[in-house]
Amino acid sequence: MAAAEQKKSYKVIKAFKGVNTKANRTSIDEEEFSWLENAQPVGASNLKVTNSRSTVYDSGNTAVTFGNVVTALTSYSINNQDYIFAPQADGRIEYYNIATATKGNVAVAGTFSGSGVSITQWKNERILIVDPDKGYYTWDATNLVSVGSVGPVAFTNTGSGYTSAPTVTISAPNNTGGVQAQAQATVANGTITSVTITNAGSGYTSAPTVTVSGGGGSGANAVAGLITFATGTVSVLVTNPGTGYTNAANTVVTIGNVTGWTTQATATAILSGGQVQQVVMTNPGAGYTNSSNVVVTITGGGGSNATATAVVNTQQNSSIATFSGRVWISFGRTVAYSAAGSYSDFTSVSAGSLTITDSTLHSNIYQLLSANNFLYIFGDDSINVFSDVRVQSNGSTIFTNTNVSASVGTKRPMTIFPYFRSVLFMNDYGVYALVGSTTTKISDALDGLFPSIDFSYPATAGQVLLNNILCAAFNFRQSYNETTQNTPRFIQAVFFDKKWFFTSQGDTLNYIASAPVGGVTTLYGTDGNALYRLYTNTTGNVSSTVKTALMAMGDPIRDKQALKIGIEGTLTIGGNLTATVDSESASSPPYTLNGITTWTNNSGATIAWLNNSSLQVPWLYSGFILFKTDAQQWGKYLGQTVTATVPGLTYHGFEFEHELRARF
Repeated sequence: MAAAEQKKSYKVIKAFKGVNTKANRTSIDEEEFSWLENAQPVGASNLKVTNSRSTVYDSGNTAVTFGNVVTALTSYSINNQDYIFAPQADGRIEYYNIATATKGNVAVAGTFSGSGVSITQWKNERILIVDPDKGYYTWDATNLVSVGSVGPVAFTNTGSGYTSAPTVTISAPNNTGGVQAQAQATVANGTITSVTITNAGSGYTSAPTVTVSGGGGSGANAVAGLITFATGTVSVLVTNPGTGYTNAANTVVTIGNVTGWTTQATATAILSGGQVQQVVMTNPGAGYTNSSNVVVTITGGGGSNATATAVVNTQQNSSIATFSGRVWISFGRTVAYSAAGSYSDFTSVSAGSLTITDSTLHSNIYQLLSANNFLYIFGDDSINVFSDVRVQSNGSTIFTNTNVSASVGTKRPMTIFPYFRSVLFMNDYGVYALVGSTTTKISDALDGLFPSIDFSYPATAGQVLLNNILCAAFNFRQSYNETTQNTPRFIQAVFFDKKWFFTSQGDTLNYIASAPVGGVTTLYGTDGNALYRLYTNTTGNVSSTVKTALMAMGDPIRDKQALKIGIEGTLTIGGNLTATVDSESASSPPYTLNGITTWTNNSGATIAWLNNSSLQVPWLYSGFILFKTDAQQWGKYLGQTVTATVPGLTYHGFEFEHELRARF
């Protein structure tokens, strides 16, 4: 019996799965890992160490550094050139043009809010920007334009004697690069009966003037409103049209002077049939905070009893997307959509808005995403989809609104992105895939990690091609360093083929974004100022950590004595590995496994090779190597922890020699 107890046994692990933080290290599959950092389990016997990051340089070979603290990172294309866009804490937006390797300004400091800026792409000609408070803008790689588009145009006097439709001219926009709005009038019985906006224009920071000429008649006058999507602005709702109003020129709408406004709102009454039918905002104002404190009075005009109430826009814009040939902007629980084929027309009959009243949306909309022929509307615990957008015969737009998740959503908008035919997103308790109308959690293996994620810091995500595999990467701040158990840091949880592993591309790398580079999906990142291209430095040292399962070696109730360990690997340059033998209760001292060979003479003495500077020249291993060493550790479960700083390393297997000892 004693001889049997001393029998040497062996274990080799070569079929690699991903990381599993959910189960105890003694209970995960033998092919799983309790931690994998900067090592991708590509396949059986193929665990590849990932590359480190590269600094991005401009065309003058200067490292790209943003002017202020970055608060978001995204990528879009204009005129077939891909850009990285970086909104920043001082209200500026800077870009990096990947094709020309140039950095520049979209907007100077103070233009936008310090956070919450959302960007999307319109066709291949421009980006669209929505600020939570300052409204809606566009940039075409040259001009930044406030998309103050012309809203309702209404006639204060419909004129007389018109035999044909007169020319309606809307004045030019305030912003350079803006587009002048256009409109057409319709005439019946000598008067103007309606006006249609044919181009809502852009670049208006104040309401334009409207002139009417030609058509054989006279006397027509009109005013135009403005749509900006800015908060703190005022609109007026008529609550009683009154009676006896005959003189539009003398009908005065006064919007009370309220403490706190920065620009006072002004408006014009539109009369019809002796009543005040509409109030058009000639200046929506700025800085208003509370509707109940704004008093609207209507006086003059020969009438009486007309009343109106002010509505202050206090709902911040949360997201912008392009879908089905339109622009969609969310604020509060509402999604506004532009007219078909236009990024600026929110007034025409085919434009509109929808407010989600269903109880499945508990709070407000956090994000819009256009993908897979759907527009996804994310709440913190729900997901709706808009689809089948079409224009009816009367010109109005209809579409379906379907709730596909009544219990799972996210308030982490920068973690939502399309991945193959699914949409992936991260919330505070997992990563999910939305495929069709089914939401599936794909991060069960990371359940042990989520309690250590510090969600007071940003969580972002994107796609990246690693080892010719399209992977999904989620970047977040871990409250401690897994390898040193102390300093908090940002890491990336990377997913592919139902497997997870981790990478560390810089402890302070707080934002990431995907961009195509030469047809390859590449991940960029920033630590708040500098710009990096991730996983592209093939020669820089990269710290990798591999923790195997703690294995029972076929008999969980029997002690094992470790004798030797081996690590199969391939090196492209020389280097060392450090390994410990782990048990359920302790780890051995670290063993250095040398990737450098030595020369010895017949007496066993080491021969030193020196260069012309009398410096010793190391002889480095390359190709396949079996790193091995004697080892000491005992326990009912055995495993290995292997660390290295060697780039281009591939692990092929982990080997154990041990003896069985007593049971219990």
